[in-house]
Amino acid sequence: MALLRMATAAVVLLDLAIRSTDLEAHYANLGVLPMAALLDHGWTPYQFSLHAASGMWQAEAVLFAVAAGLALALLLGYHTRLATVGSWVLLVSLQNRNPLIGQGGDDLLRMLLFWGIFLPWGRVWSWDARGKPAPARLDYFSAATVAYIVQLALLYWCTALLKSGPEWTRDGTALYYAFSLDQVLMPGGRLLYPYPELLRVLTFATYYTELLLPFALFLPVGVARWRLLVVVVLFGFHLVISLTLFVGIFFLVNMASLLGLLPPVALDWLTRRLAPHLARARGWRPRLPAWQLPWRLRLERTTAPTPGSQRLLRAVRETFVAVVLAYVCWWNLDDVAVIRPTGGLMPEPMRWFGYLFRIDQHWGMFAPTVFKDDGWYILEGTTADGRKLDLNRHGAPVRYAKPASVVALFKNDRWRKYSENYLFVSNAWMRPYYCNYLLRIWHQNPAHAPLRHLTVVYMKEVSLPDYQLSAPTREVLCDCGLPAQAPAVARKSE
Repeated sequence: MALLRMATAAVVLLDLAIRSTDLEAHYANLGVLPMAALLDHGWTPYQFSLHAASGMWQAEAVLFAVAAGLALALLLGYHTRLATVGSWVLLVSLQNRNPLIGQGGDDLLRMLLFWGIFLPWGRVWSWDARGKPAPARLDYFSAATVAYIVQLALLYWCTALLKSGPEWTRDGTALYYAFSLDQVLMPGGRLLYPYPELLRVLTFATYYTELLLPFALFLPVGVARWRLLVVVVLFGFHLVISLTLFVGIFFLVNMASLLGLLPPVALDWLTRRLAPHLARARGWRPRLPAWQLPWRLRLERTTAPTPGSQRLLRAVRETFVAVVLAYVCWWNLDDVAVIRPTGGLMPEPMRWFGYLFRIDQHWGMFAPTVFKDDGWYILEGTTADGRKLDLNRHGAPVRYAKPASVVALFKNDRWRKYSENYLFVSNAWMRPYYCNYLLRIWHQNPAHAPLRHLTVVYMKEVSLPDYQLSAPTREVLCDCGLPAQAPAVARKSE
C-alpha cells in the first residue's frame, strides 16, 4: 500500500505538470471553456469545483500549487490522510472544471485517491511512520482493501464487456482499426500495423485478458502467485499500449494502480535493496521552520482512542465503504447491462451520489467498436492580404496533404482528447469558443500577420477494411471572421 500511495501521488504530480502548461487555455474564462459555457453544457447541480470560483489563470495557478504541495506530502507520507483527502478534493475539482479533456485514466486516478482515504497506506515507508514501532503484521484486511481489488477487477471486466462490436468478439480486427487512427498511432503501432494476422491474435488476446485475468484476483489458493501473475501481465499489457497508442497518462495510472497487489515475495526483494537507503532516511531529523504554527489541522488521531470508540468508528467506516462499493458495482452493472428496464438499472434520481463524490465511472476504451472517422485538423487563417496560413503549423502556408505524423500536431493528450470531442455534432457549441481563443492568442504576438478570417477544417479520412485507403474530405467545423480593426484593438486591450 505504501508503494501504491507513492505511485499514485507521483502520477498526480505528473498530471498537474502536464495540465499546468494550459492553465489559461483549459481552465480560465479566456480559454476554450468559459465558466458560462461549462454551466450551460457540462454541469450537474451536484458537482463542485474550487477551480470554477475564478475565471483567472492566476487563481488556477494558486490551486495547482496547493494541489502539488498536497501530492508531494502524500508522496512522502506526511500527514497522509489529510494529504489524501486534500488531493482527492482538488483532483475532483480540477476534473469538474473541464470535462472535455477527460479520459479513462482520470476516473481511475480519482478512485485510487478515494479508496486511499480509507487505507492505512501511510503506515510504513512514510514520514508519519518515523519514530513509530513497526506494525505487528504487514498484511491488512478491511472493506477498503476489498473495494480496491474489486475496483481494479471492475475496470477490466467492464472494459471487456463494453467491447461488444464484431471487431472485438468475432472478426478480430479491432487493433487493425485502432492502428489505422493516425491521431493516436505511435511508432510501436506503426511497426505492428502491416501484419493483419498478428493484429488479429493481439485483438483476441487483449479482449480475453481484460475479461478473464481479473478472476485470478479472487482465487483462494496460491494468492501470492496469482497476484504476481496479474501484476506482471498487466504491466506488460500497459507498456505495449504506451508504445503503440497515444494515451497520455492512462498507462501510468493503470501501472500505479497495480502496485498494491504485489505479494510479499516481491516486497521482500524490494525491501532488501531499499533497506540501506531507508536506514539513512530514518537517521535524518529535519529542523522545523520557525514560521510553523503550533497547531496543525489533522484528520489523524493525536490521542489513543478508547476500545469502544475504536470499534464504533471502525464499524462506521467499514459500513460506509461497503455501501459505496455496492453503489460502484451497481453503477458499473448499469453501464454494461445489455438489456435494461425503462430508466436503466440505476434510476436517475440515484445518480446524484455518484456525481457528488465523483465515483461515477465509465471504462469504454475503444468500445463498443473502434472509432473509424480518422483525420487531421487544419486551422486555416486568412490574412488581410489574402494569404492562407495554418495555425496548427505555426503559421506555415496551408497545405492539405496528410502530415507525416498526425500525433505531433497535438501539444499533449489533453488537446488530443479535446479535438476528439470537438468533432461530435452534439458538441457543436464548443466550436466558436475554440475559434475565438485561437484568434486571440494569434494576435497577441505582434510578429504574426493579422487575420481577418479563421476556418477550423477537419480533413476526414475514414478507416476502411483490408488496408484500403479512402480519399480525405474537407469538413468545415467552424468559420469565424473579424472586423478589419479587431486585431489591433485586441493587441491594445491586452
